[in-house]
Amino acid sequence: MKAVMVQAFGGPEVLAVVELPDPNPAAGQVLITTEAIGVGGIDVLIRSGALAAYGATPGRIPGQEVVGTVAEVGDGVDSAWVGRRVWAFTGEGGGYVERAVAPAATIIPVPAALSAVDAVTLGISAMVAHFALRHAHFARGESVLVRGAAGGIGVMAVQLAARGGASAVAVTTSSAERGDRLRQLGATQVLDRAGRGAENALTSYDVIIDIAAGADLPSFFARLEPNGRMVAVGAMAGMPPADFGREMVAAFRKSLSFATFSADTVPAPDRSAATAELFAAAGRGELKAVVHEVLSLEQAVLAHQKIEAGEVFGRIVLTPSGK
Repeated sequence: MKAVMVQAFGGPEVLAVVELPDPNPAAGQVLITTEAIGVGGIDVLIRSGALAAYGATPGRIPGQEVVGTVAEVGDGVDSAWVGRRVWAFTGEGGGYVERAVAPAATIIPVPAALSAVDAVTLGISAMVAHFALRHAHFARGESVLVRGAAGGIGVMAVQLAARGGASAVAVTTSSAERGDRLRQLGATQVLDRAGRGAENALTSYDVIIDIAAGADLPSFFARLEPNGRMVAVGAMAGMPPADFGREMVAAFRKSLSFATFSADTVPAPDRSAATAELFAAAGRGELKAVVHEVLSLEQAVLAHQKIEAGEVFGRIVLTPSGK
């Protein structure tokens, strides 16, 4: 089978298409013939070596999620799964392949109303956005700012905040064109990357969902209302300064909160239940899967180049056929 491997840490060019034997599912696993493969920001971080300190190594196949048809099951897995179309979490990698192995405990049936490309576009991004808002204790009627809103998690956080009854949904983004697209998804205020917007834009928010982090993160503590909560779910702009908490402590009397969020801390059954509910909502037309582009597995280098160039709005999806 064809697979994409990280040959060494570095730029997109270190990704190479290789031929590997078809894997066999072990006990508790399923083998999936992939139809759609999600490309995420974490894949870029793993490939670059940014996560080497956390155990990422060269020789890894990137990709955390796939959609496809179950071709085979391992011992202990109900054979009724064979032939069914499912979404699966492959773990810290292993998704950029024609035939993927995944734990049976992670697979979720994909509704007939949802395409494979749309399902994998929603997948982890929608689930993380859902739990990030919950982690922030977001409540109906509160205002939300999504920082770095044009990526997969960001576009879902915008939709879910709007769907959850936010009084305002502000976004930071890099262009007016992207701002217009985010308005179509539920954003009510568009700010630049520094958080500047129109004169009538809110200046502070109850909740900030931050996908970017980076050097500018500390300045956004000033954008929180009293009792405001900021939750960081990514670091696509790099790590924040070591002393980033100074700004929060300087506003001590506002009782601000800062937290990181990783879906690893959510029990697997809860992740699966939430993802299934989000798929159902998308199937009913209540959520939109925002697909930037569908590329072939052989174009993984191009996919990573587009992400690093800041061209992607929503998500890129790889498919074995490129369709």
